[in-house]
Amino acid sequence: MQFHDFDIDAFLRDAWQKQPRLIRNPWRNWVNPIEPDELAGLACDDEIESRLIVCAGDTWSLEHGPLSEARFAELGDGTWTLLVQAVDHAVPAVAELIAPFRFVPNWRIDDVMVSYASDGGGVGPHFDQYDVFLVQGLGRRRWRVGPRCDAATPLRPHDALRLIEDFAPVQEWVLEPGDILYVPPGFAHDGVAIGSDCMTYSIGFRAPSRAELIEDWCEDVVDRLDEDDRYVDRGRTRQDNCGEIAAADVDRLHAMVTERMLDRDAFARWFGRHASTRKYPDLDWQPDAPLSVSRARAVIAAEAVLRRNPASRFAFIRKGDGTLLLFADGSEFPCQGADARFAERLCAEEALPLGGDAVTADLLVRLYNQGSVTIER
Repeated sequence: MQFHDFDIDAFLRDAWQKQPRLIRNPWRNWVNPIEPDELAGLACDDEIESRLIVCAGDTWSLEHGPLSEARFAELGDGTWTLLVQAVDHAVPAVAELIAPFRFVPNWRIDDVMVSYASDGGGVGPHFDQYDVFLVQGLGRRRWRVGPRCDAATPLRPHDALRLIEDFAPVQEWVLEPGDILYVPPGFAHDGVAIGSDCMTYSIGFRAPSRAELIEDWCEDVVDRLDEDDRYVDRGRTRQDNCGEIAAADVDRLHAMVTERMLDRDAFARWFGRHASTRKYPDLDWQPDAPLSVSRARAVIAAEAVLRRNPASRFAFIRKGDGTLLLFADGSEFPCQGADARFAERLCAEEALPLGGDAVTADLLVRLYNQGSVTIER
């Protein structure tokens, strides 16, 4: 799927992270990529994250999956919403929805959450800490958008749902199939299904917090430090008051910390691994039969097609010496020459033909055996 009539540069200039934007059907031919019954089937899978939100009057309840088929039968004509996370990992047609939005770097992309709602169903007025494109798949949904919120915004008392107490919408639209609503971080919004068979695709973009970056980067730095690397103050002179922490001591202690924290190259390599770690890293995507180097050479010679695992994350960083660092699912692969050129394309394209000097057998083996790519003959 690709956009037919959408000015990306104008959108990034005028709307991205600034204000909500309604985008009326920009697709050449919108086709809903997954049916409601198939979505319900995914919600029954214990390896897929799903939630069921039921609203009865002013009472909201949340259930976490996996859900049983019997549970869906019990819902009847009630007001409810099914939310299934990372559907792009399981359904290739849903993964294809991401391609038109890749004007934002891959490392920012989180996943595609799909919701199905009965008439009047929704998740209540709320705000998120990430950018999201809400694509209407089936049916109609009324979206109301309010002002920016923050940590001081009053919320309703609820153990699991962060619903806004006093939602005051300032804009309202009804979305038809193929329409898109972009909502920047922090903006209050509330979507309610109009009629039955209402499906919405939420394409979310990660935005790491300062606290998350500092915590995770510090953890990586600490893991690489030697226990014997300790404070040294040779050449110390007597000070007048033994209770004082002298400025010279503070300078030395501060330098011990900051000289490691300010290593930009180490930070870049850590962030490449961090940002490319899968959303669900505990799931094992390794192949049943590992690929050997000799078999990889035969695959390359046969000009097979290499396809990225939809659950995998890829990114790269250029180094000044001409080396390219490829990151895939939290692993780092230094690449040069043909491998570097191939890595660039692999990060930008979902599928690549092999053959010629496209990639070395060694790199192909490592990517395939960790489950980051598959081979189509």
